[in-house]
Amino acid sequence: MDVAKIMESDPTDITGLLLAARSGTDRSAMDRIVAALYPSLHRLAEARLASNGTLSQLDATSIIHETYTRLCSGVQINASCRGQFMAYAAQVMRSVVVDYVRKRRAERRGGGAIPVTLTTSVLNIASSDEDVERVHDALLELEETDPRLKRVVEMRFFGGFSETEIAVALGVTDRTVRRDWERARLLLKVAIQR
Repeated sequence: MDVAKIMESDPTDITGLLLAARSGTDRSAMDRIVAALYPSLHRLAEARLASNGTLSQLDATSIIHETYTRLCSGVQINASCRGQFMAYAAQVMRSVVVDYVRKRRAERRGGGAIPVTLTTSVLNIASSDEDVERVHDALLELEETDPRLKRVVEMRFFGGFSETEIAVALGVTDRTVRRDWERARLLLKVAIQR
């Protein structure tokens, strides 16, 4: 990241930076977005790992750096405000965690893997690599039937967002998020127990 350009930018103009990143007119826009939102992204990653009681190779900084790499990979981000960007970042963080779990499981088959515990206590299910993958697979199914429920689960389970933050990002009320969360938890619990 170019520190001088980051310091020049107005960190509150996330909307303008998102427009510049989408249009491709400013290649450093994503750098400035991530720099401006780094504390929020770090909180998001820490929330995902907050109840991890064991040491692991996966930490909040690692998640953010891998998320940044994926965000800068040339993928078109269709976000027009901070909330939409943070929701998208939560989705990318989810894929980072799932990819890490899958890689770890693959390495375990070959030996030499370092254990890491990812908690799924928000959904009241066991905390294992298989459960994280089951949640991921269930979310893929849920996306086909109700994309908003999938986004609520992503933001809550993988992103650690509060109901209010989710409501703002999705443009719905807190009450709708609570109902969606309860419904999604039930559907995921059934899907995971299969």
